[in-house]
Amino acid sequence: MYASIANVPPPVNEPVRAYLPGGSERATLEAELASQAGTVVEIPCVVGGKRIYTGRVREVTMPCEHGHILARVHLGGPAEVEGAVAAAESARHDWAMLPWEARAAIFLRAADQLTGPWRDRVNASTMLGQAKTVHQAEIDAACELIDFWRFNVAYYRQMMAEQPPAHTPGTWNRTDLRPLDGFVLAVSPFNFTSIALNLPTAPALVGNTVLWKPATTSALSCWYLFDMLESVGLPPGVINIVNGDGGDVGPLMYARPELGGVHFTGSTGVFQSMWHDIGTNIARYRAYPRIVGETGGKDFIVAHPSAEARSLAVAIVRGSFEYQGQKCSASSRVYVPRSLWPAVRAACAEMMAEMKQGDVRDFSNFVAAVIDQRAFRKHHSWLERLRAETEIVSGGHAHGETGWYVQPTLARVDDPHHDLLSTELFGPIAGVFVYEDADWAQTLRLVDTTSPYALTGAVFSNDRYAVEEALGVLRHAAGNVYINDKPTGAVVGQQPFGGGRSSGTNDKAGAPANLMRWVSPRSIKETFSPPTDWRYPFLGAR
Repeated sequence: MYASIANVPPPVNEPVRAYLPGGSERATLEAELASQAGTVVEIPCVVGGKRIYTGRVREVTMPCEHGHILARVHLGGPAEVEGAVAAAESARHDWAMLPWEARAAIFLRAADQLTGPWRDRVNASTMLGQAKTVHQAEIDAACELIDFWRFNVAYYRQMMAEQPPAHTPGTWNRTDLRPLDGFVLAVSPFNFTSIALNLPTAPALVGNTVLWKPATTSALSCWYLFDMLESVGLPPGVINIVNGDGGDVGPLMYARPELGGVHFTGSTGVFQSMWHDIGTNIARYRAYPRIVGETGGKDFIVAHPSAEARSLAVAIVRGSFEYQGQKCSASSRVYVPRSLWPAVRAACAEMMAEMKQGDVRDFSNFVAAVIDQRAFRKHHSWLERLRAETEIVSGGHAHGETGWYVQPTLARVDDPHHDLLSTELFGPIAGVFVYEDADWAQTLRLVDTTSPYALTGAVFSNDRYAVEEALGVLRHAAGNVYINDKPTGAVVGQQPFGGGRSSGTNDKAGAPANLMRWVSPRSIKETFSPPTDWRYPFLGAR
């Protein structure tokens, strides 16, 4: 036992390593890539700290070499869900009653481990299993996850320190930040290892126990990181892993009366279905579940005639095609004034012609493969349609013989309401609409109304009046908006991330707002000298 009001290490953003040719950072990572490529990992469900190998197996393969097996994931079912709920409930009291510093220490230690001995392992598994280039893996699986764990601890202490004023004589008012009255279901996506781990660990930090369903396609990196969390002291039952398809295990989880909350990142359709099922079961729950979701996006770049063409083109290429466009924040619809289009078109085509595509183990590649065959088939079908209906500026082809390779593709459409400008594709395909310079105001309204999503967006302009006009018209069109920069790359502690409309509940990962969703505040008033007479003064005689 100890008595203190502890400070925490001041969080700073983790520096991004460069992995330069000939450097030691690159050499050790390449050795880890070779080691993992030569290993097949058995990934179990984990219930109450026990590893469960169900025998119902799905293979995880490299997107860049889809015949190469990296892992076999053991899928859960009703028995594993039942056991995970029981384990979470059993662990809930002791975990919540730990001093907050003890919980925080686990995640601070995990962040420290990720700066050192675990970094190569996690980056390599993210590269091989999720087809991220070394830079994309580094900024995600290493840097952003370290930032989540360090900043969340600082935010948690800040939240606990925000107490009611103590200016009423004879009383003491306090706020108790309790965990939720039930387990949290965390459903994580394939595309960001950092998000996949933040979804279960943010609720756990503030005292909740968790059922975690990772995406099968990111199971390898998730498994290594869970192994690391156990190695730094995460107790059994605090985070339980149930692998499987959402349609198979999700309804079993939603039906549990102990469900306290859902932390989700994934598609809009899945999130809406989940919300529907929870609503159907609403009378069954012990408490109303908290529902937090970050879902789809059809993110925009809109340029004013005063914009600088070269920087705009760089933003289009980076924002649309890094990680094969498989970012919720990736730009996929671009609005360019006619006066700038020739220069922007030429610059984009030049850069895209220089971009190499291939296996992530070749560090000279800028883009790699899409995540799986289902994504490949969808994008391939779209490319066939776009070759018939649009002007292909660059790209337009796909080949899936050895890996799921879809060329980064920029297509210009004449119709501002074309499906390409409103439908989320989640791949390396972006559409451009060229507008007349005088139609800036009308174009802003198009940007606001064309898509149901509202996640990220970017405004390019050297005219300050135009910037402010865009920020006004597009106030609800994006939860994260960028001025003269690409609409991707939110940094924890700098740009809290999330959007509205069909893009989610905008609870801002990487900020206190998200952590507040996983606590249930209790107000406590203590009176030092309670009254001894029922009468109030106004009852006295005249």
